[in-house]
Amino acid sequence: MHDEKRAGCIAVTPPITCSTNIEVRCMRIPLQISGLLLAIAFAPALHADQPLPERRLTPADLAAVSGAPPRPGVQMRALVGDPSRPGLYSVRVSIPAHTRVPPHTHRDNRAVLVLSGTWYMGYGTRFASEALKALPAGSFYTEPAAQPHFAETQDEPVVIIVTGYGPSDTHMVPQ
Repeated sequence: MHDEKRAGCIAVTPPITCSTNIEVRCMRIPLQISGLLLAIAFAPALHADQPLPERRLTPADLAAVSGAPPRPGVQMRALVGDPSRPGLYSVRVSIPAHTRVPPHTHRDNRAVLVLSGTWYMGYGTRFASEALKALPAGSFYTEPAAQPHFAETQDEPVVIIVTGYGPSDTHMVPQ
């Protein structure tokens, strides 16, 4: 056996012979670097999400969920997680008929499913009716982080489920 010990190093022994007949006697890694490598290797496990609560909601359960309105007439309720805190969240948002949502952004990426009604949604810094796309129930769209977007309802209310990874926020685009 080949034994090498030096302060601040980890020695790999015995000598290793590669298929090219090159002998590797010792690989010295300073302890500080090896500690950093271990920290990086285990960082995902240390910062893993906390388990979400078990939730099973029928369509009737979802319809019964309500909460404080983020703006007049709009009701939002967290189904799982908290958009203001780090971690995964899903919120149910009810928007009354004839509601216009001006251009705004969020810091997080969001995925949205239209549960009921037809949601008219567009991307851009200015509200433009011609940029709206009709998204009936069952439709899906994304709200990329920092991407201005806007929306409206027409003659029927709309319910959407928004899922993201918090913390989230909303910033109105100056007009």
